[in-house]
Amino acid sequence: MAKIEAKQVVIDEIKGKLDKAVSVVLVNYRGLTVEQVTELRAGAREAGVEYKVYKNTMLNFALEGTAFEGLKDSLAGPTAIAFSYDDPTSAARVLNTVAKKYEALEFKAGVVEEKLYDAEGIKAIANIPSKEELLGKLLGSLKSPISSFAMVAKAIAEKKEGEAA
Repeated sequence: MAKIEAKQVVIDEIKGKLDKAVSVVLVNYRGLTVEQVTELRAGAREAGVEYKVYKNTMLNFALEGTAFEGLKDSLAGPTAIAFSYDDPTSAARVLNTVAKKYEALEFKAGVVEEKLYDAEGIKAIANIPSKEELLGKLLGSLKSPISSFAMVAKAIAEKKEGEAA
């Protein structure tokens, strides 16, 4: 296989991942040990996030003409990319957890639901709870007033029964 054909295979692989992704986050991984990267990959897998390292030139070609094209300006130095296919905030959340533990991991930029964010924006997105957590909180909020109403109605009914007796 010629060198250019091998590169095209990698570019096509990246494009395939980008087509399926709902969000992508770029990080600088310089300074992380092999054990730390292994821990990061394991956490990413658990969250349904794919963490890969590609050459910047390959990423540059793959990003061209996609919703993630704005990330091209952040392709300098060592770059790893995290693809999230289901939950738009999961890639940022997983990487943020590791970044808090190991300061060597630095956010570069990201695209979440076709909107470009800088490093600070991605950190803010990382603090948004998952969809499941938000739905749980919503259901808890909705259940609370109904439970309170039921308890008050029961107390009133018991009081009226007590007065009638």
